[in-house]
Formats: sequence, structure tokens, C-alpha cells
Amino acid sequence: MKFNPLGRSGLIVSNVCLGGNSWGAKGRRAWAGFDADDSVPFFRRALDLGINFFDTADAYNMGLSETIMGETLMGFVPREEIVISTKVGLKMGDKPNRHGLGRKHILASIDAQLKRLKTDYVDVYQVHRLDNLTPIEEFMETLDILVRSGRVRYIGASTMPAYRLAQMLAVADRYGYARPIAMQNLYNLIQREEERDMNVLCLEAGLGLIPYSPLARGFLAANRVKGGGGDTERAKNDAGAKQDLYRDCDWAIVDALKKIAAARGCKPAQVALLWLWSKAVMAAPIIGATKLEQLDDAAAASDMPPLTAAEVATLEAPYQWRPHPGWGL
Repeated sequence: MKFNPLGRSGLIVSNVCLGGNSWGAKGRRAWAGFDADDSVPFFRRALDLGINFFDTADAYNMGLSETIMGETLMGFVPREEIVISTKVGLKMGDKPNRHGLGRKHILASIDAQLKRLKTDYVDVYQVHRLDNLTPIEEFMETLDILVRSGRVRYIGASTMPAYRLAQMLAVADRYGYARPIAMQNLYNLIQREEERDMNVLCLEAGLGLIPYSPLARGFLAANRVKGGGGDTERAKNDAGAKQDLYRDCDWAIVDALKKIAAARGCKPAQVALLWLWSKAVMAAPIIGATKLEQLDDAAAASDMPPLTAAEVATLEAPYQWRPHPGWGL
């Protein structure tokens, strides 16, 4: 397992992060969902493989993900040996002030999250989503208060326009607040739009990328058949992984993955991870493992020789850019 600083900081993380969206999702979805007992083997295997970075959020199964982490992982290893990332901002109830980035909600949320996680501090506390209501100055000051109080070590952000992250950085620099060190965004071989603005900003500003869905909801494992035959359980039941969402160029990328994987004697998913690690801004793709072998494969990929420039070019050549989302402008 390789390790590197998270962004321009002194926080050292494994270049594989285990994601917690499935913890507490048992019975909620057909393709993955674990209770506390089910999660134990995954935490054990991750630690045995050298993974020290674990990601969750308050909104992941309404706090159950954090609770499971607190009940299991926190008892397996000294706290200083692992890096815990969680998030705030999504809806946690129907009442006012149970969502968003207002000071009241953030301060209440961190206290509840620390109790669920059974820890005194969070290593990386991320803005899960912006609420388009709270002034940036307000939530950046509140996050800085958490850092100064010791309840949070570093802050980060997730899924937003690059210009909004630039505003966060500007406010932090103007007032001397804690600066974000990480960006958790959607980025993989068939979803590369973040290369236009966000990744460039992160490189220049010193943020490390910890992308979610690095295998595009399992599509880049290359175990699906165009037209629907042989679909995985997730492809059949996950609305975000339906066949009609994939373009001809996406299937061409999968074909390229298969060829390079065959030449290297490894799996297509491992090549997809090697492609992410070829990017200068990359820190740790977040793996939402549903089988123990997926952790093994990711860890093994970490020790493989990097892709050559020719292999990167072959993987990227079929890509067709989607229209810029515009972010409502």
C-alpha cells in the first residue's frame, strides 16, 4: 500500500480509501448493504491491507454508517493510526435547521457525529453539499471554530462548482480561516468533466482529490454486456447504473480497459484505478467495496507499475465531453 499527503497538508493517507455508504444500508438496497456485523470483515481486511483512510457522512443511512464505524472500526486500532473523514450539509430531518450549513446545524451535527463515531475528533470534515442560503463567510468561520476547538483536524469539500470552491479558498485566505485540503468529487474514466475546472483549481490550490464512484458504479469493472445481458445486481437495481445511461464511447473505454488489463495480467477495475493514480491531483479514490476481493484488488493495484503515457492515451482517446452543466448560470 502506498501513502501520500492529502493535498498540501501533513495528513498522510493510504491511496485507497474505504467508503461507508453501504454501512447501515442493509435492507435498503438490493446490491449492497451491511449492518455492524457484516461490516467487521471489511474493516479488518482494509486494516490488514494497510488502508488507513475511511470515509463516511452523517447522511449515509441517516447516521447508521457513522454509528457502525464507531461500534466496530474504532475498537480495532489505535485512533491515531487511522484517518476518518465525514461530512455535513445534507438533510438529516424534516424540521428547520436539520440540514444545510448554518452555524446552528453544523455545531449540532459535529457533536452528534462524534458521539456516533465514538471519537473526540474527525480528521477531515467535509462540506457535503452547499445549501445556496448560508453565506460562505458563516460556514467557513464555523468550520474554523471546529478546527480551533480540536473537534476537527482539517476541512474539505464535495461536489460543487469550481468557482464556489474558489470562493471558499478566498474567504479562508482573507480571514485566516482553515483552508480545505481535499475535494471529494465525481471523477472516473467515463465522467471526466471535472478536468475542465475543478481538478485544475485543486492542483493549483493544493487540494487532494478523493473521488467517489471511481469505477462509475461498477461499470468500469467491465463485467457488463452492452444491451443488458449479464448485468450485475447493481446494474439491475441501481437507477444510476442503468444501461441506457452509458454511451457508445463509454463502452469503447471499457474495451480499452479490457485490452490493457489482459496485456498486464490484471483486472479492468485495477487499470481504472491506475488511471486515476496517474493524475497529479489524485490522493485516494474512495472504494465502496461490497466484496472483500474488491479491497484485495484495489490494494494490489496500488503496488502495480504505473500506466505508461501510451496506455493513458489509449484509455482517454474514446472519451466524448458532455456539455458543461453550467451550475445554473
